[in-house]
Amino acid sequence: MTRRSELKEASPDLGILSSRLLFAVQDELFENLAVQGHPELRPRHGAVLAYLDEEGSRATELAHRSGQHKQVVGKLVDELEALGYVERRPDPTDRRAKLVVPTARGLDEMTRSDAILASIDARLAATVGADAYETFKHTFEQVTTDQRARSRLRGE
Repeated sequence: MTRRSELKEASPDLGILSSRLLFAVQDELFENLAVQGHPELRPRHGAVLAYLDEEGSRATELAHRSGQHKQVVGKLVDELEALGYVERRPDPTDRRAKLVVPTARGLDEMTRSDAILASIDARLAATVGADAYETFKHTFEQVTTDQRARSRLRGE
């Protein structure tokens, strides 16, 4: 009888494939960021930094974009603020709201992160072919969008 682990290794399901891809990309991204002057960042910080606009974003927007709970995003913003990557400022369009705004250090990380991810994209496109890679990304985005919509319907 074949063991479940052997079956998963021989024919990985969507969960395994997507987590392998996520962890491999995160490893490369955060190793490069560490070398480039951002060693204190961890993958969890991506829930804020990946979705943060240069002019700032509301925490509720960051939670919605990342799919994280507001409390999780609030804790991450606290950590990033302590590390010098973001600051909270009043939202000029709504005095009751706060914006999470990247500092100069945060903007540097965002620029470097974008460049590292563009390099990963270029390398993968060269590996499998530009057309195949674009098709993969388009299909992966469709699958992700559908799955996220189903999760929201269930209240998750």
